This record gives sequence, structure tokens and C-alpha cells, in this order.
Amino acid sequence: MTVRRRVVAIAALAAATLALGACAPAGPAAAGAGSGDDGATKITFMYSPYADYAGFFVAEEKGYFDEAGLDVELIPKGGSSGETFQHVSTGNVNGGGASWGAGLFNATAAGSSLAVIAGVSRVPDSGPNPAPLMASEASGIEDLKDLKGKKIGTPGQTGFGIYSIYKALDSVGLTLDDVELMNLSPGDIIPAMANGSIDASWTIEPISSALKQQGIAHEITDTSYHAGTELGMMLFNAKFADENEEAVVAFLAAYLKAARELKDGGWQDPEIKKIVAEYTELSVEALESIALTDVDLDGKIDWTSVAEQEAYMRELGVLEFSGESGIEKAYRDDIRTKAVEKANQTAKG
Repeated sequence: MTVRRRVVAIAALAAATLALGACAPAGPAAAGAGSGDDGATKITFMYSPYADYAGFFVAEEKGYFDEAGLDVELIPKGGSSGETFQHVSTGNVNGGGASWGAGLFNATAAGSSLAVIAGVSRVPDSGPNPAPLMASEASGIEDLKDLKGKKIGTPGQTGFGIYSIYKALDSVGLTLDDVELMNLSPGDIIPAMANGSIDASWTIEPISSALKQQGIAHEITDTSYHAGTELGMMLFNAKFADENEEAVVAFLAAYLKAARELKDGGWQDPEIKKIVAEYTELSVEALESIALTDVDLDGKIDWTSVAEQEAYMRELGVLEFSGESGIEKAYRDDIRTKAVEKANQTAKG
């Protein structure tokens, strides 16, 4: 998708959001599949301009979605995962990528039309940290224990960011009560760190690399405190997935093809670097140094990790239900299994 098409898509989504607020439809307004000019099944899918969405960018620009008989429109989101849950559950878009958090658990427990399809990212067990906790160079913070009494930026207090901060603090015997949390959107982290409004912050690539390259902040720990934690998943409107299962299987299979290509040396391919640079608005050179999330090449999800995140959100008091969310009941492992088979057949063929 060209930059111009993505800008148009943002405008269309914003207009649809206003319409949703004004009309408050009772059910999915656009859950059914449309068709492109060539008869291909139309799928609208929301993404964030981060490197862990690279598989979607590559599948779109290298024609893997087209080969699967799909007319895919990738739509960048302007906010949090909560935005994705809202648009997908109402059918304003067909699917999207998001991180785990209270918003998803609350929506699932409330019976929203959401179907989890596959995992797309998790924190690696070792190596560079793709979602590090960083401290400003001016703060004097060198160790996690130095965070006591400091101001820490977080993108809200109900999602992966706050869970990651909790894990970091807990690893040295501190709690959230030992710090002062400051709510910041990802785009506000760099200026807040630079002007001294915060001492440290949860970050994510490519923001973390930008902070290091500009000499504004440094990492204060390795990945050990949250190694292996499930970070992102792919979900679809449940009604759309029920009525267009073959299309969703094809979408996931095309994504897996791209994800496997990336894992198999694709990040060194100049063509792929150019694609990812366009979608993330990074320079090709900047992509050389970013830390990457881990990807299960069959889209599997570590449900133990998800359960731990839900349990923490309950402890934090941000869940709007009692008992379990039932998130695993919203999991379409049958679609994932079929997509893996399709991707494997494509690779052999």
C-alpha cells in the first residue's frame, strides 16, 4: 500500500469512528466481506508502525496477499490496542494486530465479537530487548533499584507496558507504589525524556533505538525480567471469521510465509528493508540496529504467559468482570492449524 493510500485509509477510519460514536450500532456494521475489482475478498486490517508488524508489510508489498486471492488494505492506527479492539469488534475493520491487556480481557468477557487467530510477537528469551525500560541520561539511573521514587512513563495503565514495568520492578523487589507513573503515548516518550518530564520510561522499537541514537536515554536491564512474554496477537471480528473462514486462513498463511522469510535472513534483504522502512518511517540504516521481537513461525500462543498477564490485570484492579475472561474460548486454533498447513504446502510447492 502506498503512503497516499494509507493516509486516505486513516481519514476513512476516523470518519467511521465518528459515525460509530453518533449512531452506536447494535452489531458489526461492516463484518461481512466485500470484493475488490478482480473479485478478491476484501480484508481491512489495522497495524502499528512498528517492526514487529513487518510480516504484514512484506506480505502486502511482495504480493503474498494478492496471490492468496485477497484484496488487503492495511490501515495504521493512531492510538492504543484499545482502538483496535473497538474497531474490530464493531466490524468497522475486519481485523488487526494488538497487544494483550485489560481491554482485550474486558471485551472478551463482555461478549464482544472478537476472535484471536494467532500470536505475532513475544519478547525473546535473550539478546537485544525490543521493548526495554530506559532511563534518561540526565537521571543518573543506572540500575533498576535506582527507579525508586522516580517518574516513569507508561502508555496507559492497563496494557503490556504497565505489565512490563511491573515485571522489571518486581525483579528487584520494588512495586508500582515505589514509583510515580506518568501516562504517555509512545510518540511523547522522546520529548518527555529529553526535557526531563520523566526519569525513565517503558519503550518499544523503533522509539528505543531513537532514544539511544540521539543520546537521550539508555537501557538499564536486559530481557531477563520479561523474557518469553507474549506481546502481540492477530485478531479478527468473530462474525467475519465465521463467515469468511477461508479468507482468514489465506490471510494468516500469507502472513506466515512473510514471517518465515524474515526469520530466514529476510532482514538482510535490501528489498525487505525498504518495505519495512516505508511503513515504520525509519531509514534503512536505522533498521540495522533495532532489536526484534521473537515470532513463532506457526503462530502459536503461550497461553501460560497470557494467563499471567490477565492475573496481573486482576490484581491491578482494571478488569471489569469476576472470574476468568474466557479468552481461550475466543481462540480460533482451527484457523491457525489450517493456515499452517496451507503455508507449509506453499513452501513445498
